[in-house]
Amino acid sequence: MTDTHQSAAPDPTHEVLKNSAMDQALDWLITLECASEEQKNDFNLWLNADPAHAQAFAKANAIWNGQPVLEAAQTLQTRRTPSLLRRISRHWKHVAAAAVLMLTVGSYSNVPLRLQADHLTVVGERQRLQLEDGSKVLLNTNSAFSSKVVNAHSSARLLKGEAFFEIPANLEFPMTVDAGPVRVSVRDTAFAVSYLNGEAQVRVQRGDVDLRVNTIGTQMRLSAGNSVSIGPNGFSRTVPLNPQIDLAWVEGRLVFENCPMSKVLDEVRRYYPGWIVNNNEKLANVAVTGNYRLDQPLDIVRSLAHITSSRLSEYPSLVILN
Repeated sequence: MTDTHQSAAPDPTHEVLKNSAMDQALDWLITLECASEEQKNDFNLWLNADPAHAQAFAKANAIWNGQPVLEAAQTLQTRRTPSLLRRISRHWKHVAAAAVLMLTVGSYSNVPLRLQADHLTVVGERQRLQLEDGSKVLLNTNSAFSSKVVNAHSSARLLKGEAFFEIPANLEFPMTVDAGPVRVSVRDTAFAVSYLNGEAQVRVQRGDVDLRVNTIGTQMRLSAGNSVSIGPNGFSRTVPLNPQIDLAWVEGRLVFENCPMSKVLDEVRRYYPGWIVNNNEKLANVAVTGNYRLDQPLDIVRSLAHITSSRLSEYPSLVILN
């Protein structure tokens, strides 16, 4: 018996549009590795212009971070690549090529930064360290850190991210910590330092720390219960520390008190290994109060959507608030 069933011919216009959206999604994946604020805004406009864009980006992002691409990079390192790469590139050659390149040089886009660091955390990860001089350090999400001891002088450098330090009292010399524009000198102290977007911030929980702006040489002493930001031009105004909120991450929590939704989402994005897009401008200034687990960022977004009666669209590594 002859099978006379024939499948419908694909619509060429639909195929062109689908492939165009995927090509654009692949371009955005590469651009967003080091995007300016203007580029991020352009990405949001593109993402919301057509439902097909969100679907294409979610699919491309899933493949970018998928096992086949990882296997391709590993195979490339052993110089057995052609057949596997051909199988991947049949559909996603742009993603495969870019991801293989990234994975081959070390799985990260900022290779010079990573080469300088002794310890790294990925997005959403925290890591506890015991330094040679007895100091304890907790690295927060997406951080890069190095340390050394030379002739009893302990020094450390926070290249990126955030860290909480507990420094013992029995050090022969004060420990120094560099974070972007600031150098911190400490002994018998518990404090946090962050270096994000070109600005450092120091928060002192216990003891005193001496601060120096590297570029202009200005100095100050910051005592327990206080916080200060440091940019290339010097110190900001000192403000009181609220440890229950400002240092909640040390206890694995994110705590907000009457905080605008836009700032809440910015903080949650630091812990979510994907993209969180707010497509409802009315939500930006909604005040949020809550206490959340930082290791469950997607649950935080779901909760925010629930309390604001927003519609949440979830894709692999992408969530959109509407």
